[in-house]
Amino acid sequence: MDNLTLLFQAPLLNLQLLVDGILVGAVFALVAYGMALQWGVMNLINVAQGDFVMLGGYVAVLSVKRGVPPLLAVPCSAAAVAVICWILYRAAVQYVVRRELFASILATYGIGIVLQQLANQLFGSDVRTVESGLGSLSLAGGMLTFTWIKVFAFVGAIGLGAVLVWFLRQSRLGRAIRATAQNARAARVLGVDPDRVYAATFTINGAICGAAGALVAMTWLVYPYAGLSYTVRSFMIVVAAGIGNLAGIVTAGGGLGVAENYAGFVLGTQYQSAFVFSLLVVILVVRNHWLMRQRKVLK
Repeated sequence: MDNLTLLFQAPLLNLQLLVDGILVGAVFALVAYGMALQWGVMNLINVAQGDFVMLGGYVAVLSVKRGVPPLLAVPCSAAAVAVICWILYRAAVQYVVRRELFASILATYGIGIVLQQLANQLFGSDVRTVESGLGSLSLAGGMLTFTWIKVFAFVGAIGLGAVLVWFLRQSRLGRAIRATAQNARAARVLGVDPDRVYAATFTINGAICGAAGALVAMTWLVYPYAGLSYTVRSFMIVVAAGIGNLAGIVTAGGGLGVAENYAGFVLGTQYQSAFVFSLLVVILVVRNHWLMRQRKVLK
């Protein structure tokens, strides 16, 4: 209650939590981009989504240790995780695409466990972080402080969303992805290879997660079992915003970031994860109720 009272006594603190939450939410939206893409195209709910983010974080850690500038570690992580995702698609994911949703959930859950254990064996259970070297921005005489890496992540998320929209609308592969998402059989008749499109979609998702993982390593911490929270967040954002709604994903990501910031401040950081999972349950219940009302209207 003391923290709640402090919010009313210090208006600038609300502004700090609000802006910081929006900046943080950009990273969540970045992960959700990839989940929305593969869910819409491949009908695949990737339970290992957050574990790809974790891999991107470790690639950034190793890259910076070898002398790569922190910001250049972002594309390095994107490329490395993209290659890993292409291999995983060819080795396992291609056999569950367009099958029962439960099969894809089980398959990606297994992949996530394998990635977690490999990371634990290779890097240990200690938390890692990367110094971005960008410093921070202070306003209002030091009352408001924002790290530049969060600002960079926010701008990057918006920019990547714009590039993704352009890619899907203008490029040949993008049009093939959209055609396959609408009707895979019709796309095959028109000369599009759905398997190749699925592989490209899963690889693009890996690149997005890798870039997000590098930003996570510079903003917070990375450790072998950090992926679950990002999987839950991305799933929550996609459910709330809807598949294919990139603007809605950015908005939902920012809203989640703000809600988490306030929950962490008022309830304490030890209850922040519990708040995220509770919010997921609420969103699923509300979404299900709204869909049921839509079905009744259609009948």
